[in-house]
Amino acid sequence: MYKCLVILSVFAAACAQMLLKHGARQNYAGFWRQYLNPWVIGGYAIMAGSLVLNIFCMSRGVQVKEVSVIESMSYLFVPCLAFLLFREKITLRKAGAIIIIICGVILFFL
Repeated sequence: MYKCLVILSVFAAACAQMLLKHGARQNYAGFWRQYLNPWVIGGYAIMAGSLVLNIFCMSRGVQVKEVSVIESMSYLFVPCLAFLLFREKITLRKAGAIIIIICGVILFFL
């Protein structure tokens, strides 16, 4: 149950990165508007929520080594979300690396 929440936390952090990228792609008139726009603030808020969820799961018995391995799933979530939202390419090399990472996560929990 709590390991699923860690996966949700990792997915939320990946979504936060997408918001940060979207915010960075916008052009604003000043330094403060560039870095304190709704997309960036939202991204950091979701990232903070992800951190709180990780701490909650670890306080409920999920081990740090398990959280660390589950967090490597971000290497799956981020490229897939970037492909869907920003049309960033997933090369054959990246796809191979993602498969290796997923196999490593599966092996860890067997």
